[in-house]
Formats: sequence, C-alpha cells, structure tokens
Amino acid sequence: MGILKPERIGLDDFADQPVSICGKSFLAHKSGALYWPAERALIVADLHLEKGSAFAAHGQMLPPYDTRETLMKLAAMIDHYNPETVIALGDSLHDPDGAARMDQSDVESLHMLQEDRDWIWITGNHDPKIDRMLAGYVLPEIVVEGIALRHEPRPGTVTHEIAGHFHPAARLVMRGTSLRRPCFVGNGLRLVMPAFGAYTGGLNILDLAFEPLFGLDGLAVWMLGHEGLYPVAPRLLRDD
Repeated sequence: MGILKPERIGLDDFADQPVSICGKSFLAHKSGALYWPAERALIVADLHLEKGSAFAAHGQMLPPYDTRETLMKLAAMIDHYNPETVIALGDSLHDPDGAARMDQSDVESLHMLQEDRDWIWITGNHDPKIDRMLAGYVLPEIVVEGIALRHEPRPGTVTHEIAGHFHPAARLVMRGTSLRRPCFVGNGLRLVMPAFGAYTGGLNILDLAFEPLFGLDGLAVWMLGHEGLYPVAPRLLRDD
C-alpha cells in the first residue's frame, strides 16, 4: 500500500487570504490589494502617485519612479484577477496637481489598464479632485451591495465599510528581532486597507487613531510579507 503524503504547499498558497466583511467574501492579497470575487472588483487604497515629484518640488529628492512602480504593481494585480471594475479608495494622487506632473508614458500605461473595465476614483484628502486626463468615474464614495467604499473611515462603531487613509502597519518583536510591515486590519464588520503606493509609510495599528474604529475586541490583522499575506494574533502586536 502506498504511503499518503501531505500535499506540498507552495508560496503562492499564501499570496492571498480570505476576508469576510458583514458576510461578504473577499480576498486580501500580499500586495495590499483586495479582490471581491462576487463583484469581480479589485480595490486598492492610497496609491499616492507622484509623491516623489511632490517631494522633489520641496527640495527633498526621491527617485522619480514611484508612479511607474505603483502602476506596474497594479498591472500585476489586474493581470492576476482580471477584474471588471477597479476602485481606488482615495489619495490616488499625492496632491491635486499630481496628474499634471505624470510622465506621458505613465498616463498611457494607466489608460491601458483601464481598457475594457470600469474604473472608479474615490476622492481623498490629498486628491479632492481628479483630473479628467486620468479618465474613469470620480465619486466621493460608493456603496456596493451594502458595503460603503470610501477613503477615510467614519469614526465610531461603523459597520459595512472598507476604507484606507490610515496606512495601517503592524509591528512584531520575536526573538529579539523587530518586524514592521503594512497590514490589513478589520473586525469582520469593517476593514482598513494598507497603502498600495510605492512611497507610502504606515501608522502602527496600536496608535490611538485606530482605537475609535476597532478597540481590540475581535481585531483581525493580516500582515503583508514578501512571500505571502499572514494572519497575526493581536496579542503579538507591539507599538513603536
């Protein structure tokens, strides 16, 4: 009789994790994107396109490739999930003039990504207006199947919400080694997404800014890694 061996687990098995929000099923990806299979919708938050050029204008020189890197990352997610709709949850541009600074090749790349699908820009505090040259629909927020998609989470015990804005990050300390990475954070009723952009920092989810949103009851955290997306027990979290 042959010996039954466990199926080999590949790194791709950890690329995304199932996430439930008010009974709706999503897939959170290690890139920071969120896919909604029932709606064939890809959701991203806080692209902050042209952050590098904005900093350069104020004398802080950063490599001017953040927009291209972010669009390439987004293209990979579109290729992976083939969504019918892409929804960007605000702060897609680092400032209202960001579109005017975009290289023409980057604008053309964006338009290619938009072909044959709906594209929705949710406005944020960094981009209250979206230039028409970026095409797509522009809305302050949108409700899909009872789930509100907006940039900034509403304060208090709100449910049925997916938002960005805070750039959540988690920090662990294990065996004397500290690890700090962007993360998804939720409680089954609402979700705050990590920033998707190349030049974006993160706010520790133990910061007081998150307390009005979740407290610590039923908190669920998924930490972005280079090889996968990993659930983290809240008891392991450490502040900065």
